[in-house]
Amino acid sequence: MENNKISVGLDIGTTKIVAMIGRKNDYGKVEILGIGKSKSLGVHRGVVNNITQTIQSIQQAVQEAEAESGYKIEGVTVGIAGQHIRSLQHSDYITRTNSDKVIDDDDIDMLINQVHKLVMLPGEEIIHVLPQEYKVDGQAEIKEPIGMYGGRLEANFHVVVGQVSSIRNIGRCVKSSGLELEGITLEPLASANAVLSQEEKEAGVALIDIGGGTTDLAVFKDGIIRHTAVIPFGGNVITEDIKEGCSIIEKQAELLKIKFGSAWPGENKDNEIVSIPGLRGREPKEITLKNLSKIIHARVVEIIEQVYVEIKNYGHEEQKKKLIAGIVLTGGGAQLKHLKQLVEYITGMDTRIGYPNEHLAGDSDEDVASPLYATAVGLVMDGLKRQERRRIEEEVVEEVVEEPEVDPTPAEDIVEEEQPQEPPRKERKSFLDKLTERVKDFLDNAE
Repeated sequence: MENNKISVGLDIGTTKIVAMIGRKNDYGKVEILGIGKSKSLGVHRGVVNNITQTIQSIQQAVQEAEAESGYKIEGVTVGIAGQHIRSLQHSDYITRTNSDKVIDDDDIDMLINQVHKLVMLPGEEIIHVLPQEYKVDGQAEIKEPIGMYGGRLEANFHVVVGQVSSIRNIGRCVKSSGLELEGITLEPLASANAVLSQEEKEAGVALIDIGGGTTDLAVFKDGIIRHTAVIPFGGNVITEDIKEGCSIIEKQAELLKIKFGSAWPGENKDNEIVSIPGLRGREPKEITLKNLSKIIHARVVEIIEQVYVEIKNYGHEEQKKKLIAGIVLTGGGAQLKHLKQLVEYITGMDTRIGYPNEHLAGDSDEDVASPLYATAVGLVMDGLKRQERRRIEEEVVEEVVEEPEVDPTPAEDIVEEEQPQEPPRKERKSFLDKLTERVKDFLDNAE
């Protein structure tokens, strides 16, 4: 199969970097061809803080994925997250000069470009502008205004903002690893594509992606993303607490959390004890599982409560904005025992663990369908979608080029016959595509 049919997702996380190669099979499902994983050394809370180490980790993950799949990786779709991401709501409008013409893509572009002129804090830039719903001449709750008549077009937007330098640093790491930056995607959106069904997005759902350094939140309602947030805590702070609370080294704390950790202290008996070998001939340490789960419980409650504040900020308590499908947990932190019950207890919302297996081909490896890889699977899907768009655009261009062979019919007849057929609509470039191009240009000029 030619190389342009495959897509590579690169998830640069705080604890691990994952390179995943996938392609669409004949049934429209994603087939994972290879996966490479390396320990992430230069990333803290989703932000690159050591370029050299990050480049090494990316190269290691990419080489592993190449060795497993037999493909050479050239371009990647990268996810961005990190504590610098924040979001805000904004309304804007344009007055159209010619209200006799129907609203088209250009009008919507004009409206979106106007939002980009918002004044941000120094060093911040708008990453995503997500239209919520439109109003045409005061008529509210319009999902798709294209093709309608109207003089005044307004819309509510969900605007995601991030630090330019952090995004450029990620671009720099990718480029210096010898890879082409094909696309940039917000990680909560990538995870959402991988684990949520369309019905859930319609009914209203909050996706909580618990990573190593950050916890990402994406809220959907009526099929549209309504709220995003990045909370600067993740699985690492839990490990840190165990390390401090039990006076053991990080490696042991991480193993303890994975093997014996539980978010619910009530279920462990007082006499259940784990013995941990001491360092360099010291006495082994004995830790009760009850104490361990108390330490984990305290920190997990804090993380969930912060996420719940964000869900309330979106307005979940209003009848119209209620999230009927509840909460979906994904990411490596979602594998913690009894986390689902604890989240249900704190928020009172239905909860399930999200596995990225809905879009994967049936014969996929079981490891890939773990919540750990939700973001990577989402990035692969995003890359495939981007390729699909590019192919359609190229076909449109070809059709336009071939057009001149006109039938020698009188002009009036042509108008009559051709009217119902709309010209193939070129898909609007999402802002992330434009951002990718800008980051590319910046890196090329900076060399």
